[in-house]
Amino acid sequence: MTTDRVYNVLFLCTANSSRSILAESIMETEGKGRFKAYSAGSQPKGEVNPYALKELAAQGYPTTGFRSKSWDEFAEPGAPEMDFIFTVCDTAHGEACPVWIGHPMTAHWGVEDPAAVEGSEVDKGRAFAQAARFLKNRIIAFLSLPLSSIDKLALQSHLHQIGAMEGTTAKPSKAG
Repeated sequence: MTTDRVYNVLFLCTANSSRSILAESIMETEGKGRFKAYSAGSQPKGEVNPYALKELAAQGYPTTGFRSKSWDEFAEPGAPEMDFIFTVCDTAHGEACPVWIGHPMTAHWGVEDPAAVEGSEVDKGRAFAQAARFLKNRIIAFLSLPLSSIDKLALQSHLHQIGAMEGTTAKPSKAG
């Protein structure tokens, strides 16, 4: 990998309405000039969760131009070729994905679904703030990787380690 080009990153979540939207906005801002961020879902809800937009605004991230869309858009001819694909929900991680052009590096960065939280406005807001924090921490860790000087196997290992950071929904595998 080289540092003289912009890398495409796709964040996947089933509904593409909350976590993947948060990650897209955060990556688009924090990785500006180095990364172009996208998001999609296997079963898009068709609308962006207003709490996701409220949290992005509270943190100073862009809130416009987002839409809930199918991951099929990124498997069609003429779609941007992805360099990295990260699933941010356990459901999308377990689904059969389209065949991605270019064989991008992938990892699972699962975070609890803030849209599933019931309760007061404060409870819901807190859930979105926590999801955004966990995603931002992963994105910042990813952005700190020395892409131009790391081999593919080591990079894949780092991507999986990032997915295991605080807030992960992934269950540790049992040694057989």
